[in-house]
Amino acid sequence: MTACAIEDGTAAAVEAGETAETVEPGSDETNDETTGNGEPPDPATDTARDAATDPTPEAEAADPPDPQVPQIPLVPLVPPVPEQPPAETVLPTPAFTITANGAYAARLTTARVGTTGAGEASAHTGVSASADPAWFPERWTLDGPEPYAVPLPLNQPEDAASQVLPLADGRVLIRRRVADGHTLSLLYPTGPGTGELLLGAVECEELTLLPPSPDGVSAYALSTGEYSTGLWLVAGGPAGPELVVELPGRCSGGAWLDRAGRLLALDREPAGGGPVKAVAVDLGRGAEMTPLLQIAPESDDRLLLADPDSGLLLIRSDAPGHDRLGWGVLGSCLPVRFPECLRLPDVAVTPFAVQPGQMLMPESCAVALRIDGATGSWLGVWRPAGRRLHQLPVPGGWLAGSGVWSREGVLALPYANGETDCAVAFLTAPADVDPVPGPAPAPAPAPAGHPGSGMQPSGAGVPPSVCRPVPLGQAPLVGRSTSS
Repeated sequence: MTACAIEDGTAAAVEAGETAETVEPGSDETNDETTGNGEPPDPATDTARDAATDPTPEAEAADPPDPQVPQIPLVPLVPPVPEQPPAETVLPTPAFTITANGAYAARLTTARVGTTGAGEASAHTGVSASADPAWFPERWTLDGPEPYAVPLPLNQPEDAASQVLPLADGRVLIRRRVADGHTLSLLYPTGPGTGELLLGAVECEELTLLPPSPDGVSAYALSTGEYSTGLWLVAGGPAGPELVVELPGRCSGGAWLDRAGRLLALDREPAGGGPVKAVAVDLGRGAEMTPLLQIAPESDDRLLLADPDSGLLLIRSDAPGHDRLGWGVLGSCLPVRFPECLRLPDVAVTPFAVQPGQMLMPESCAVALRIDGATGSWLGVWRPAGRRLHQLPVPGGWLAGSGVWSREGVLALPYANGETDCAVAFLTAPADVDPVPGPAPAPAPAPAGHPGSGMQPSGAGVPPSVCRPVPLGQAPLVGRSTSS
């Protein structure tokens, strides 16, 4: 794999980030089992057992929206209607990427008849809006008094397999596939047109952009080979794409563990095959790689999401015997837990945003989850302390799996439908209510047309079997205060 620089980029200093020790493995819920008929355990039994054996702090009511947070009128929150085709076509996940500070977002979209900006995009690409969809990048501005989108088309349509990534200065990085590799460019609006700064090319078979760096100016990518994975600095370097390190094994995923953009977590599969384990790459120490998650010797332990402020980690592992969503706290001595309320039948549950700013209260962070079922996608909101999953409808045209939390617990959900090409719905995280003594109340129903179990307790189904999990590797994450 080689890279050639065409235009010099802007040098970006990588600051030293906060560090911490890893989480302890295992859980009293690691070996949760379902009942004989495959259904989750009875909520009433779980609630009583939780109250006696696993007390948690009382859930505080969600703060009201900050007066400074722009309150755009909400559209009616309704579940998607499968019979109606979407107003526009978008790429599979990740179709909509938001910067770490929540100021900008970018996606690939298409120009269609009847949508705002369709004529402008068609004029640039030279393709009629009535013809086959013409893909072009689009940048959203989210931190102003009202969200707005700027199309960034060039002289010809983009390939639907291209990938875009917003930077904190408003420019959009685009990766395009070419015959012998991939090219990388920065796009930016220039009055009526689109400017392009060609950064360079990387000669490899596959190149995948990682989530936006917290520093806002750097961008990284992975080139996965048969026995190793190249970590590339593709924007923000001194001279175009630069190979940072060649990591042994096949790496994927990507989550930032600190606010400085120094500690990067990746999911790594050994070159010769074997279980997938999350590792930490310290970009401030020569890209040193150390183990991060090792819940059991043969389990696949992936890191899905990390909050740099509180240290809350969202994990997917098959250590309980099958794939389960779990959570832990970076630097805590408590085990990884696998809440029962996050295990729903016949749907896929994926976390995509964590409430920031909860420095000493990781258990109180609100987590937004995308729930995908046979009838569409809807929203889940969950807190570790509350042990309840709230299932909520979403605005029509929600860009599924995207959103950003404010520190006050207000979730912004971007959407685009036949009535608008760029809008944001604001939703305040619902408060968790502690169960009252007596029989457990019936679970709240899922949004209309969607299967689900509503608000469920997270108690274990059966007492866990006695086992000694393998400790987590000691990654170079010292310096963070330990959460009790």
